[in-house]
Amino acid sequence: MSTIVVCPLASIAETAVRHGAREMVSLIAEKQDFHRPGVIRAERHLKLAMNDIGFAGTGGLIAPSEAHVAQLIEFVRDWDQSAPLVVHCWMGVSRSPAAAVIAILALNPDEDDAALAQRLRKVAPHATPNTRLIEIGDRMLQRDGRLVAAMKAIGRGADTDGRASFSIELNR
Repeated sequence: MSTIVVCPLASIAETAVRHGAREMVSLIAEKQDFHRPGVIRAERHLKLAMNDIGFAGTGGLIAPSEAHVAQLIEFVRDWDQSAPLVVHCWMGVSRSPAAAVIAILALNPDEDDAALAQRLRKVAPHATPNTRLIEIGDRMLQRDGRLVAAMKAIGRGADTDGRASFSIELNR
């Protein structure tokens, strides 16, 4: 099975090395500075500049957009799945779990949204996927509201200190 490993920014290098990852998606604020782990090739590192907000028009913050989700979908569909994919944001709680769910559905459109949401909750009790990313992913992947409903059904995740990582498998 192919694996997506979600983690906070602080543990991207250790996570990439421990899991043998060669590809990574970063969902991080535009001016957030960080170094790509050496095991991740520059051409297989997707950086999506966005803030963790649920609506557009919030001062100088960048809301998740259709362009971000389109880039994510294109990137994961080009992932050869021979090694785990690392997906991270600042804390590993909101943007990256949402991106992981969108990636799974982009690669496996027959996945049941509710079952996927339950799998997410089981491996990541702390996950509270970004609602804007989920809504955009739902539309772009033609889930007809099923993804939004599934994420609402699992509710807000448990409090976390921002050091929680998790792995989620792609069902085949």
